[in-house]
Amino acid sequence: MTKTENAKRPTHYIYAVTKRGDSSSWTRIGACWPNGDGKGFSLKLDLVPINGADIVMREPKDEGDAQ
Repeated sequence: MTKTENAKRPTHYIYAVTKRGDSSSWTRIGACWPNGDGKGFSLKLDLVPINGADIVMREPKDEGDAQ
């Protein structure tokens, strides 16, 4: 895999986390990539939570998550 192909993959995923009692529901709502200058991120949201959910950005767990 080339460096250019890796650059197109998101480095983090964005989740809406809704708390329900002792458990939480995590829904992937988007992804993000670092900006070229390394001073921020570009976000791509597929959904926007309106129910007061927390928005969390996380690194993929393993190589399979990044595809």
